[in-house]
Amino acid sequence: MARSSPPQLLPGGSFGPWLIVLLGLVSAIGPVATDMYLPAFPEVEHDLAGGPGSAQFTLAAWFFGLAIGQFSQGPLSDRFGRRAPLIIGLAVFALASAGCAIVQDYHLFCLCRFVSAVGGSASAVIPRAIVRDVATGKKGARIMSQLTLVFGVMPVLAPSLGSIVLKFGNWRWIFWVGTVYALAAIVGVLLTLPDTLSAERRIAFSPVRIASRYILILKEPVFLSNALLATFSTFVMFAYLGSAPVLFEQVLHFSAGQFGVFFGVNAAAFILGTQINGRLVHRFAMPVLLEVALLWALVIGMLFVVLALTGVAGEHHPILTCGLITCITGALGFIGPNATVMSFYHHGQHAGSASAMLGTMQFSIGSLSSVLVGLLPGGSAIPTAIGMMTGILGMAIADLMRRRAPAIGSEDD
Repeated sequence: MARSSPPQLLPGGSFGPWLIVLLGLVSAIGPVATDMYLPAFPEVEHDLAGGPGSAQFTLAAWFFGLAIGQFSQGPLSDRFGRRAPLIIGLAVFALASAGCAIVQDYHLFCLCRFVSAVGGSASAVIPRAIVRDVATGKKGARIMSQLTLVFGVMPVLAPSLGSIVLKFGNWRWIFWVGTVYALAAIVGVLLTLPDTLSAERRIAFSPVRIASRYILILKEPVFLSNALLATFSTFVMFAYLGSAPVLFEQVLHFSAGQFGVFFGVNAAAFILGTQINGRLVHRFAMPVLLEVALLWALVIGMLFVVLALTGVAGEHHPILTCGLITCITGALGFIGPNATVMSFYHHGQHAGSASAMLGTMQFSIGSLSSVLVGLLPGGSAIPTAIGMMTGILGMAIADLMRRRAPAIGSEDD
């Protein structure tokens, strides 16, 4: 007798608050694994005797595993459903994080970081696919905005949490916290998250089909244009995050407390943008909200570049500098969720693969922002301004591509 498919999650109904919180916390595995770890770099280099700068390579191992893992997690979730790959991925992450806390050898530590990223990549891919399973159009944009609220809080809190852990213990405790976090997420998924992909909607798993599916997704104009919008939105955010420590501490001369305040203000602007967007999608079409936010970001971004090049934005006007950044990050709260939802419009049948492709694009292209910022001369706000403006121009080009793509209509399901 054939097994019955898992129950659909809230078909045609609302996405409950608890499930939004759960998926948001699951999605935040990445920030927990990276941002909490950053304050421990000096201790890791000393204890594992990897040499100066060796902690950066452990972070590279994480990002490499994340990129590889996303390519596999998407097709796996399209073949076996959302629950099982998510639970297995979280379990792999938990075990590998425990390994990071135990190992004494630097190379084994890098291996554990890589494996934890491969498992943790499920938490980046599958929640977005779940949202696409249960809602598209305006409802999907609203849910994605709410999900971003929960997910967006963790990058703000994670470095502070890492510092708190280091006050009471050593760097290994951070990875034990990550292990417990993942185990708690597994319990939450097991108890409250049914599968959202029924058996009849699942797709056979084969390397040839996976490759052809990815090619098909990339060739589809609606996905490509909106995915690039979301990707360059990530580029803008990465450019800011990558340059923030130098800008705030060395250029603007903020104390640690001031750094935390202004970092939190900019994060709050992004989160506020997602929440306003989630409410406005009831009244306005997603492309309209996206383009208004993009126009705002273009104007502020150009102003930021001009003021940075002339020396107005920077050391002598810290409030102005932070205000310009805040205006841009607030606009990203409108662009990212809407572009993400619209990119999945034609890919409900293989939302996992589409989510994996989007995540890989965001990571690979977005991470180039740190290279750009690093190549620019320091000691001013210029690297931050040019880095963020580069991403904004990328979004503008992607939006022109989106305008030429077939219209997706308006879905209110």
